Amino acid sequence: MKIKVKNLGALKQAEFELGKITIICGENNTGKTYATYALFGFLSFWREAFAMVIPDQVVTSLLTEGTTHLDIHQYIQKADQILDEGCIVYTKQLPSYFASSEKNFETSEFHIKLDSHDIQPLDTFSRNIGSAKTQIFSIMKQSNESTISITLLTEKETVKIPKQIIKRAIGDAVKEIIFGHLFPRAFIASAERTGAAIFRKELNFARNRLLEQISNAENDVNPFDLVNRIYSDYALPVKRNVDFARQLEDIAKRDSFITKEYQNVLDDFSSIIGGAYNVTKNNELYFIPHTNKRLKLTMDASSSAVRSLLDVGFYLRHEAQKGDLLMVDEPELNLHPENQRRVARLFSRLIRLGIKVFITTNSDYIIKELSTLIMLNHDRPHLKAIMRKEGYKTEELLSANDVRVYIAEEKPILLNGNQRRTTCHTLVPAEIDAELGIEARSFDATIEQMNSIHEYILFGGNNNG
Repeated sequence: MKIKVKNLGALKQAEFELGKITIICGENNTGKTYATYALFGFLSFWREAFAMVIPDQVVTSLLTEGTTHLDIHQYIQKADQILDEGCIVYTKQLPSYFASSEKNFETSEFHIKLDSHDIQPLDTFSRNIGSAKTQIFSIMKQSNESTISITLLTEKETVKIPKQIIKRAIGDAVKEIIFGHLFPRAFIASAERTGAAIFRKELNFARNRLLEQISNAENDVNPFDLVNRIYSDYALPVKRNVDFARQLEDIAKRDSFITKEYQNVLDDFSSIIGGAYNVTKNNELYFIPHTNKRLKLTMDASSSAVRSLLDVGFYLRHEAQKGDLLMVDEPELNLHPENQRRVARLFSRLIRLGIKVFITTNSDYIIKELSTLIMLNHDRPHLKAIMRKEGYKTEELLSANDVRVYIAEEKPILLNGNQRRTTCHTLVPAEIDAELGIEARSFDATIEQMNSIHEYILFGGNNNG
């Protein structure tokens, strides 16, 4: 599966695909964040807004007969067409997802192209639709069958759900069965996450004040318009970070599969930040450092590293699900180089747990550490000796086949089938070799230049003498 974009921010034309871990690096203002936000926006749109077409007779049959069947093979045959329609609808909504002017996206394009092996429907599927107290109907797919069965779980006369909602529920099930493995549930930590961590209480206060104004407003005021204005100037990933930060007290009441099964991963994360986040019974959020467990620091009193990893920490402990896509814009924010290396190793462990990772980065330390994890992944005595000496774990090692790295840079490419190449911003795949690791040329030129300057400072005078 390839994601293709045109005229998206600085990116004139580019394509990329997802690996178990995907990295976009490059200089500033080259389109890294645009590609990231566009992908996150599509995944959110696909799961939350795009509706599959379900024939009226399916719902009619369900409500009259109490059961019905739907052949998903017809949707599999039209998978490319369905995706094309979804991409067209999503592209038109890019201005709202980026909270930007429509003029900035007049010629933008967002496409997803499938390979023949991409469609792999779920073998089995089961979902009940209803409330906590009453289950209304079930949707089920048996192993090795191409049809799904929809069955009422209550008396036909008591079903009060509008037909459109029933259609949507069935359509969402079809999406999950056919496309679920291609379009995972995405969680994003934007580069603005540190600010959301600091001002989370102020955000709640501003929202509550607005709701108070709505209650006192004249009847002709549309409350939904007012509420939407709170975050209307922010791109979707930033809005999601703000909402996540505001809801941490409720989020903290849940446990992720990592908390239940892989406590050692959380221990490693706590070691990176040097402590633990704590939500009290009074819904107060604190950071408790390992060096003084009696000390409770608010977010504005905590280090910038603690704030920048707040979303990731709560996601790992309370939200993570197998099959997720964790997206982090500049994970190196406010981190010491050693902790940048440790975060890279954490990401590598996550993909072993079934969570895909997507990052943008300006950090040579992160790229080099991921490269090291690839190079160490061989059964050789001297490599095992290095692992023992440097404290690497087997579960941190990476396969080169699982990694995709793209460099956002200017390069001559063919635009729209033209014969003459045009130099513009695009995404260039980096070479990834099992023996040599990742070719990080995005940083190499700068590092070599700095080394050359240092050498000249240290030895240039002697050479001239």
